Amino acid sequence: MSTIAIERVELPITGMTCASCANRIERTLNKLEGVTASVNYATEKARVEFDPGAVAPQQLVAAVEAAGYQATLPSAEPEASAAAGELDETAPLRRRLILAALLSVPALLLAMIPALQFDNFQWLSLNLVTPVVLWAALPFHKAAWANLKHGTATMDTLISVGTLAAWLWSLYALFLGDAGMNDMRMAFDVIPKPGEGADQIYLETAGIVTTFLLAGRYFEAKAKRRAGAALTALLELGAKDVAVLDADGTERRIAVEQLKVGDRFMVRPGEKVATDGIVEDGVSAVDMSMLTGESVPVEVKPGTVIAGATVNAGGRLIVRATKVGGDTALAQIARLVEDAQTGKAPVQRLADRISGVFVPIVITLALATLGFWLGTGESASFAFTAAVAVLIIACPCALGLATPTALMVGTGRGAQLGLLIKGPEVLESTRRVDTVVLDKTGTVTTGKMRLLEFTVADGVDRDQALRLVGALEHASEHPIAQAIARAAAAQSAPADVEAFTNREGLGVEGLVEGHALVVGRPALLNSARPPMQLPPELDAARRAAEARGQTAIAAGWDGQATAIFVVADTVKASSADAVASLKALGLRPVLLTGDNATTARAVADEVGIDEVIAEVLPGDKADVIRRLQAEGHVVAMVGDGVNDAPALAQADLGLSIGTGTDVAIEASDLTLVSGDLRAATDAIRLSRATLRTIKQNLSWAFGYNVAAIPLAAVGLLNPVIASLAMVFSSISVVSNALRLRRFNAQR
Repeated sequence: MSTIAIERVELPITGMTCASCANRIERTLNKLEGVTASVNYATEKARVEFDPGAVAPQQLVAAVEAAGYQATLPSAEPEASAAAGELDETAPLRRRLILAALLSVPALLLAMIPALQFDNFQWLSLNLVTPVVLWAALPFHKAAWANLKHGTATMDTLISVGTLAAWLWSLYALFLGDAGMNDMRMAFDVIPKPGEGADQIYLETAGIVTTFLLAGRYFEAKAKRRAGAALTALLELGAKDVAVLDADGTERRIAVEQLKVGDRFMVRPGEKVATDGIVEDGVSAVDMSMLTGESVPVEVKPGTVIAGATVNAGGRLIVRATKVGGDTALAQIARLVEDAQTGKAPVQRLADRISGVFVPIVITLALATLGFWLGTGESASFAFTAAVAVLIIACPCALGLATPTALMVGTGRGAQLGLLIKGPEVLESTRRVDTVVLDKTGTVTTGKMRLLEFTVADGVDRDQALRLVGALEHASEHPIAQAIARAAAAQSAPADVEAFTNREGLGVEGLVEGHALVVGRPALLNSARPPMQLPPELDAARRAAEARGQTAIAAGWDGQATAIFVVADTVKASSADAVASLKALGLRPVLLTGDNATTARAVADEVGIDEVIAEVLPGDKADVIRRLQAEGHVVAMVGDGVNDAPALAQADLGLSIGTGTDVAIEASDLTLVSGDLRAATDAIRLSRATLRTIKQNLSWAFGYNVAAIPLAAVGLLNPVIASLAMVFSSISVVSNALRLRRFNAQR
């Protein structure tokens, strides 16, 4: 029985303007034989699995183009891909927006302020607005034309039809009607008289609607442009070059891309490990926090498996490469982030959902209005005036402003408070969040080792013990040793170290002020000559520390065990308050960590968390989020390490600690710049307030259209008044959004 070889390809898509575009492309691709496609509007990519025997990759591109969009096969040339990535896709929108604003605002002032209406002002308005309608609004017109060819309509259709109708009617009024007269002035009759309208122009409506909606489209594009930054940040964590050892022991530096499985390479103290491998020679402590987020380094020795992108914090290592390129742990985490991002359903924004029904109805009503008045014997001028009024009053200025203005004010206020919201899709996720998963290290805790306490044997001077041990530990680069050294340095000047020896994975030995010191695990003291057994009071202190999930370091000198030093990653002062605030919002906090259950339980008890998920491997954190979601929970994730990035992307709402890694920040939806966990509560409150404002704006804008369209259709609303009403509708939407500036943090 033969097996069908399924291939996978990711197609970059251009030309999408709303989530409905992504759905249309997805449906088109899935109609092809042997194709399963998922199109993500946020990342502007189509992930396609296909049977190469049934369909060729070029057919996938052709199908996308047939739907009215553009797609390209991934480039095989890295240089080409890199160059494409450097292009600023928002630059054309920015140019159109600047031109539209510079030309439309004067036209609006001329139309709205009678005192500014000099003789022949209407011709100046025509010259100002025409470039806006024909060039600045070109993206809307192109999208509307593509929709028309495929028998569909979106907000772009209504924007294009409305602005072109207002501009074309103005041309008719100027060249064939009475609006071109020298002494023409704008009329403001609420109820148009039959025949009136041929002496009025609506240029300011076409210009300002275009400007407002370009502004919304521009800020949305800026947010989307950062969608792939998490993957870029991940890949940049890796080493750029490596010192390879040839068979004769000769060392040469090559680019990490040239490294092959089986190559032996050297990692000096402070260097990044080039790729996944097995340690062949040397002992050291390796900082895994870039991948695991955990603060305690891992002791490595010959035979230990080591991951690329980690940092050698101790001695020199020689490693044999076992995985390179896309097979490494770093690349696998990058794929997890990408999978979680691509797997998110495209956000069906409220305005786009409304437009699916609203736009065709409005166009039908405008045509029906035109036909009705012509059929009843009214003049063509009156009929066209009423039809244009329908299009203008329905043109979604306020509807288009509802989301970007609230988002701009909400995110601006958030930035002032140290809360960075990435985009409108984030807000949808905050409504029904019921579970908050908190990473332990760097989120609930400080992520830095600190000396908590130390106990000395009977007859031992505490100050002398701290000074001697601190001096010896100062010579070590191990983070636990540095924690003790910092505490000793804060008390007194360090003593002179006369000799120093590192014992792999156990601790250190040395000579300080004539005393032969041994500092490390109790096993190191037991192996000394003569052995140093912990007296009962020190052994009790050790067991108590380990029961609390803390690290106990034993010290002895001159043949006697003299002290136990307790070191641990400490809980942030604000964490308990933060957990209480999350509970007050009706949220269920869960502690998630790769640490052992004892340590995790101790931290959870200290901050008031009831549920703990411990000993989770770095790549499995996203699986925990998926499991919670499968149980019916809407999950928010708070984290700071690279290993948190897939979970942050998988969660319904990802919140990253600003003091964490760039990858975690880029993969999240919200960033808490301060590193204060209490900001998570403020972020959720602000997101909910912003979403509530967007809903209020959309309700008002849509309600205003529904109420005003019948007035326009029956000829009771002059298009000029319609344009004024639309401006006031926009002002109300903006004013409502500005209320978010009064949002205050509860910290």
